[in-house]
Amino acid sequence: MLMWLAISLGVAVGSALCPLVSVELFLIAMVADGHHPPIACWILGAVVAVGQVVGKLLYFFAARGHIKLPTWLQPKQKSSRQTWWTTAWARISTWFTALQARCERHPKLMIATTGVSSVVGMPPFMATTVLAGVARMSVIAFVAVTLAGRFIRFTALAASPNLLTHVLPHFV
Repeated sequence: MLMWLAISLGVAVGSALCPLVSVELFLIAMVADGHHPPIACWILGAVVAVGQVVGKLLYFFAARGHIKLPTWLQPKQKSSRQTWWTTAWARISTWFTALQARCERHPKLMIATTGVSSVVGMPPFMATTVLAGVARMSVIAFVAVTLAGRFIRFTALAASPNLLTHVLPHFV
């Protein structure tokens, strides 16, 4: 059982860092497969939630400027040449700066948005994590809200195969 929990934790951290890895698919496949010892869905939800929050903390601290990004990810020197891309990027930067200022003025709105995003994934959790870091959201508030939201999300996902196979047929 501990091996499966460790694998789940590793996949959760990996999916938090690399969006191409889907911890949701892994979790549903692991629970539906049945080739592992039975693990309570709330334990799986807690382990995966911790892994996700630990992985997202790297993005959060990078957005705050506490983690130095590799040179290929750092902003480049601006060229004086005006292209459609530089014009579009200037508009996006202006919009993002206004959004950042709004989030800093209304921290409760940022907490609510991050909480909703951590449960349902809209707005994208990766984006709200970065925005929370840029907007200087409290680390304690970020960890508490995202841990609770991710726990709800992944516990529900871990319970879903069992609900579909055992509970739903009684209603049909």
